[in-house]
Amino acid sequence: MSTILHILISAVAVLITAALVPGVEVTLIGSILLVVVLAILNIFLKPILVLLTLPVNILTLGLFSIIINAFLVYIASGLTPGFVVTGFLPAIVFAVVLALVNIVFNAMSSDR
Repeated sequence: MSTILHILISAVAVLITAALVPGVEVTLIGSILLVVVLAILNIFLKPILVLLTLPVNILTLGLFSIIINAFLVYIASGLTPGFVVTGFLPAIVFAVVLALVNIVFNAMSSDR
């Protein structure tokens, strides 16, 4: 049950983030699908990308992780119906804002 609740909270975070970031459009069903697709990409593809870009990530003190997250969002936009990102810059902004919104939601849910 907590997994379903986590998916729904993350879908709300995606909807809020899409409303804040120009260049990103998402539907309600698209946000739920996006959460699932991003979870799958984060499980399987992100560790490989982090390992391959480790030297660059070390040189940039971890800031290259933002680019990796934006790349995963951009890939997810191609795989998810109902979610459109118009370019790579909106994907970067979307990834950063989504991380911030998730931090706020996680802080609110851990207080209970």
